[in-house]
Amino acid sequence: MGANTTAIPGLTVWKLPVHGDNRGWFKENWQREKMAAMGLPDFGPVQNNVSFNDTVGTTRGIHAEPWDKFVSVATGRIFGAWVDLRQGPTFGATFSAEVDPTRAVFVPRGVGNAFQTLEPNTAYTYLVNDHYLPEATYTSVNVADEEVAIPWPIPLHSAELSAKDRAHPPLAEITPIGPRKMLVIGADGQVGCALREQYSEAAHVEFVSRSQLDLTSNGVSSSRRWRDYSAIINAAAYTAVDTAETSEGRKAAWAANVTGVAALARIATEHGVTLVHVSSDYVFDGTTDTAYAEDAPLCPLSVYGQTKAAGDQIVSTVPRHYIVRTSWVVGEGRNFVRTMLSLARRGIDPAVVSDQHGRLTFASDLARAIRHLLEMEPAYGTYNVTSTGPTSSWADVARQVFAAAGHDPTRVASVSSEDYYASASGPVAPRPRNSLLDLGKIMKTGFVPTDATASLAAFIRAVDGGQT
Repeated sequence: MGANTTAIPGLTVWKLPVHGDNRGWFKENWQREKMAAMGLPDFGPVQNNVSFNDTVGTTRGIHAEPWDKFVSVATGRIFGAWVDLRQGPTFGATFSAEVDPTRAVFVPRGVGNAFQTLEPNTAYTYLVNDHYLPEATYTSVNVADEEVAIPWPIPLHSAELSAKDRAHPPLAEITPIGPRKMLVIGADGQVGCALREQYSEAAHVEFVSRSQLDLTSNGVSSSRRWRDYSAIINAAAYTAVDTAETSEGRKAAWAANVTGVAALARIATEHGVTLVHVSSDYVFDGTTDTAYAEDAPLCPLSVYGQTKAAGDQIVSTVPRHYIVRTSWVVGEGRNFVRTMLSLARRGIDPAVVSDQHGRLTFASDLARAIRHLLEMEPAYGTYNVTSTGPTSSWADVARQVFAAAGHDPTRVASVSSEDYYASASGPVAPRPRNSLLDLGKIMKTGFVPTDATASLAAFIRAVDGGQT
């Protein structure tokens, strides 16, 4: 068993060993474990179809439905032809080959598929990973189009074709098939806003706020035709860390960060969608002296941390998942940096915690990392993502903000966590003292985070007119 690539990206031809004896022959026509190990996408077929053709010259196609196919023959022989109808530089590229029981072809979504029988009584079979919808409109190209120029072994005027296949439009009239859709949930938060900017040119990316899609409500699984999506990016979360320690807050945190995430995990698993989930340093207790690697044992201190850890465990069961673990996020909306800028400009000298350490993560870095993972497709799993630079305390960051904004950094006083929260009027969630995350794994994929100090200065300059 083995695969050969073609001029059409993603279209591969597979050699299938056929074992024969005096009784006939046997082959493994589709073997998920072996083929996935050899590079075939684990495309999750849901339907197996067989087309039986009585006579030589029966011709079908060129059809490009919105699903992947794995085509082969059980008996007989065909001339197969494929046309790339996807949006991009290979639009219109063609490939053809004879296929008998010893060969099969994986046809990615958006590539037009056609065949012509070369022997009588040919049984053509194919696996697909979505169901045919009679009411849907699918893209097809005329089999006789001169621009496509398929070298049919049997002239089409002598072939058996349906009237429908003879009437399909030429390539020049075809609208290229765009990529499958992506959905960003929580699009009005800091990470969501950064993802809006990151994908501003991508028409296939949809953005929804909580008012448009509430993960804690019923009906999420039926809210969309999820097979039309390649990825879901979950940037939504309950993040009121202290309020989560209250009775009502605890319910809300578990509903959003666990129950809602479980709904997304079921959707992603059922429909073969990649689930990207934003995690937190709060899944650790912060008692180590070194940076946390992705596989460090989870040990949350707070209710919020417990819900994030539970969500991570759920997402890790999804076959196609990226858990993006981060800390100290800075982007559009309310955050620590904007608060410090406001205090500095109003002449208020803050006391800031100095015994919690980590690195800032600029939301733009996080959005860039998410896109990098989806496009480069490294191994599924958990990846730490923060900005780079030296470890800092919150007090250190506050002083950097004051200095970058032209204020005296000595106005920022240091205080311990115990003293800072001693006067709190409500419940206070315990924070990890060490939030430093190891970035080795994400950087090995080719992603280069920005320097936190430089990004902080640029962020402050970009704040609207220097005001918060």
